[in-house]
Amino acid sequence: MGQGGEPRRAQAYDGDLGAAVARAQEGDEAAFAVAYRLVQPGLLGYLRGLVGDDAEDVASDAWLEIARDLGRFKGDGAGFRGWSATIARHRALDHLRRQKVRPRPTALEQDVLDLPGPHSTHDQALESLSTERALELVRALPRDQAEAVLLRVVVGLDGPAAARVLGKRPGAVRTAAYRGLKRLARQLGTEGVTDEDPRTLGEST
Repeated sequence: MGQGGEPRRAQAYDGDLGAAVARAQEGDEAAFAVAYRLVQPGLLGYLRGLVGDDAEDVASDAWLEIARDLGRFKGDGAGFRGWSATIARHRALDHLRRQKVRPRPTALEQDVLDLPGPHSTHDQALESLSTERALELVRALPRDQAEAVLLRVVVGLDGPAAARVLGKRPGAVRTAAYRGLKRLARQLGTEGVTDEDPRTLGEST
């Protein structure tokens, strides 16, 4: 596997994760614990960006549902990360509704911006995304941008998988992630980001 423009960290474990999930589906509790350890850090970071300090509680609810429905899951390691993120998102939105905090509606243009390439300064800005300060900055983004950034960078999903979790078109999720990354990079003080023209970042389909 090349190092190319894959999201960091999570994908390195997808082979191990897929194998652990398959064993867990056959009733291997130790394998379920392995899957949990591989997925939980990214899931918790995603939930922190959505519900802040309540992330641990929401994650616990999500894992109860994941364990209950594990037999219905079909797919590989990357698929399991997307599936678990979808469940976690539903639990987070339920939690926000109970708190009477409505997700902000957003109107995204359906354009075809691509995420910056692997050597972009956006990546450097996001190396610090595991820090509490960066997660606070992510929470301050418009919700569509925050979720796109969290799913791409913290959970490690690719564009189509992130779009499936969010129920949006991939182009819309790429746009939201690009804008969120650009704003984050600016706030984190990364040089050389704000004067890029987004149209140069790939108009391919």
